[in-house]
Amino acid sequence: MLLKTLTQLNGTSGAEQEIRKILTEQLKPYVNSIHTDKIGNLIVHKNSLTVGPKVMIAAHMDEVALMITAITSEGFLKFKPVGGIDSRILVSKPVQINALLGVIGAKAIHLQKPKEREQALKIEQLYIDIGATAKEEAEKHVKIGDYAYFYTETEPLGEGYWKGKAFDDRVGCTLLTELLKKDYPLNLIGAFTVQEEVGLRGATIAAYHVQPDLAIILEGTVSAHMMEVEEGAWVTEPGKGPALSIMDRATLYQPKLLQQVIELAEKNGIPYQFRKGHSGGNDAGSIHLSREGIPTLAISVPCRYIHSTASVMAEADLQNALALVDAILKSIPNEFKF
Repeated sequence: MLLKTLTQLNGTSGAEQEIRKILTEQLKPYVNSIHTDKIGNLIVHKNSLTVGPKVMIAAHMDEVALMITAITSEGFLKFKPVGGIDSRILVSKPVQINALLGVIGAKAIHLQKPKEREQALKIEQLYIDIGATAKEEAEKHVKIGDYAYFYTETEPLGEGYWKGKAFDDRVGCTLLTELLKKDYPLNLIGAFTVQEEVGLRGATIAAYHVQPDLAIILEGTVSAHMMEVEEGAWVTEPGKGPALSIMDRATLYQPKLLQQVIELAEKNGIPYQFRKGHSGGNDAGSIHLSREGIPTLAISVPCRYIHSTASVMAEADLQNALALVDAILKSIPNEFKF
């Protein structure tokens, strides 16, 4: 399964090379051209036609991670987050630095004062234990600027669900790869972007150079469908189909585009839902503002516990997202208007 392969690789913002390598190997037999731009985006062209609309589908390669910023005299590693990570989920979690394993540690709770126990631990209070006994020993294996990644096996969970790290956005990369293996009578460009988690940077550059007539962003998005969360705050619900974004902190999506997607989904019997939250954002935020403006859609796979050591998603949502984008591409340029 491609999703498992991609999620068990490591690649945070600015260090996406392992992901880029696998995607290049997967896609070379199916596309007309493939190249890496100056910031690291992987740009793939399929059917470079001289006429007709140009459609860009984007998915970001980077995942959240931790960067090593200091090594203490005792041999512990201090770090800062790369992307948005809740420090409360980090204590005692296993991580991987290069080929080295470590565990995130903190001051033991029985040594904490009563007031300390009432407050969530901050990043500054945490460290990574690699089993070193001194700074000199740790420095033999780790250097400042190295990345630490969540160490998680991607595997089935229950019936029809998967758990693993980096579903944001290796689910999008998986979908885009499968779409690029198909044939469509249009100018199709795949943009596997970099540095989304630190400010939508790769997408800004990709959109500027590609200049598409339509952009579709494929994402793994938040689902708060869990205990003690009221239904109105779920944002998305796993197993209910791909989520269509209406609005987030970076983008207002065009109603005329959304309505056409809804009609295609219903015509083809593809389940869908709306992404009900207004927070967060994705590569659409920079893409739709490029040059004269680009009509943009975001279609996402709901994932519980996103930006953590292990997310959970329904495989059916992945397959239905693929079917929905496939239907959109097949309807261009005769039916779908933008």
